[in-house]
Amino acid sequence: MTQAYSDPAREGDPYALPNVEVFYMSTKEIESYGKDSVWFHADDGNCYDDEGWYWWSCFPGCLPDGDASGPFDTEADALADAQNA
Repeated sequence: MTQAYSDPAREGDPYALPNVEVFYMSTKEIESYGKDSVWFHADDGNCYDDEGWYWWSCFPGCLPDGDASGPFDTEADALADAQNA
């Protein structure tokens, strides 16, 4: 997982922590989490999220602060979305 800043201007701040994680999920990984996971949508039956790049708000060493956004075609696309959110 890539850790990044939602506001790139904070990268030089010695007291700021990265607050975004960008990561890739394959179809196999998504399905391996099963029907009790956030990747499964019960309202759609057997519908899982699609393979691709995702991001979520998350400080290092902490659980994510909400659901993942995505999928995106590239890591750069996911990071750009996170920094524009």
